[in-house]
Amino acid sequence: MKQLSPRHTVAACYTGYVTQAIIGNFAPLLFVMFNQSYGVSLSLLGLMITVNFGTQLLVDLLAARFVDKIGYRPCMVAAHIFAGGGLVLLAVLPNVLSSAPAAGLFVASAVYAVGGGLIEVLVSPVIEACPSKNKKAAMSLLHSFYCWGQVAVVALSTLFFVLAGIDNWAILACVWAAVPLLNAVYFCFVPMFRPVEEGQGLRIPQLLRTPSFWLFAVLVACAGAAELAVGQWASAFAEEGLGVSKTLGDLLGPCLFAVMMGLARVGFSLFGKRVPIKPALMIAAAGCAGGYCLCAFAPASIPWLGLVGCGVVGLFVAVMWPGTFSFASERIPAGGTAMFALLALAGDLGCTAGGSAVGALADAFGGNIRTGIAFGLIVPSLMFFVLLFSGLRKKSKLPLAGALTAEKSGVQAEKGEERGSAPPEEE
Repeated sequence: MKQLSPRHTVAACYTGYVTQAIIGNFAPLLFVMFNQSYGVSLSLLGLMITVNFGTQLLVDLLAARFVDKIGYRPCMVAAHIFAGGGLVLLAVLPNVLSSAPAAGLFVASAVYAVGGGLIEVLVSPVIEACPSKNKKAAMSLLHSFYCWGQVAVVALSTLFFVLAGIDNWAILACVWAAVPLLNAVYFCFVPMFRPVEEGQGLRIPQLLRTPSFWLFAVLVACAGAAELAVGQWASAFAEEGLGVSKTLGDLLGPCLFAVMMGLARVGFSLFGKRVPIKPALMIAAAGCAGGYCLCAFAPASIPWLGLVGCGVVGLFVAVMWPGTFSFASERIPAGGTAMFALLALAGDLGCTAGGSAVGALADAFGGNIRTGIAFGLIVPSLMFFVLLFSGLRKKSKLPLAGALTAEKSGVQAEKGEERGSAPPEEE
């Protein structure tokens, strides 16, 4: 069959991020049902989230070593098969393992987490390598599809539960599983592009000896923590602050947050070319801090102001993760798969720490979510000051940003060449 154009590669990558949203947001909508129908304790359900994130972290780490050896296409296809297969197992295993339904949930969670971890590592470098005049815009638009996917998962799943009943959730799980499984077929035919020429990407030890890489790792960890510290608690925040039901809390909290984040990423993809990436990230960090202040310190007499704060955080945090990836790719152009994998690892660590810290601090202060979010102000503030004092610039003349010599790294500086014009990966 004749291969498709790079535009189809981009479309497949966008669908990959929708897959990320499905596996990250569908199961949490069912936690109460799992607790009531299968008798799975809330602590075990919380551990299910840990298994999901832990598996993705492990895959992030391992992917830096094996993706380049195996190839992008087979890894991308496998990632979507794992994601879709895990969702099918989620629908089947708890009933098959009726004596230990929690074990079925854990297995399913681990399987689709493998797919999620691989997608997170693979999609960004593939988009970065696709022929494009504006890499920054392409990266921002890619990440907006996670937001639209999150909105679709929450809204459409809620509508399904209202119309068909939550008891039929397994049917919906299989419907959502069709998205990654069909995208796996799509990835069999679209052209694939490498972020750097084969054999010229930096290895992990070389990256770890590059000072600018560590700065980017801190930035993306801050981005993940800032996003999840509010995003993960948006529903509970809406319920507590506005006194609404869980269904309305899900729509007002996470959906508002995701919509604002998605709109900001689309806007940045359209107009961000005019704004240098470092100032854009500094503005995002400052605006995010302002949104945190609204969430944490809005007067109790004006509860809706705190919800506005959630939207403001979503609006400004939107640029942080994709912007840092684009900035790192410009600053360390030979980073390759290893750099994207390790940055994804740092970002996931930030996501885990951010959401957990807010919950722990809220518990320590009598269950007050506002207090937990107030402490979260440290994260966007840290990102702002790292950017302010780091001395990072848009591009470096050496792939390693001067940290290593070309002889040691085995990478030659490529001046004047348009990045993203690497030939498609060989079959």
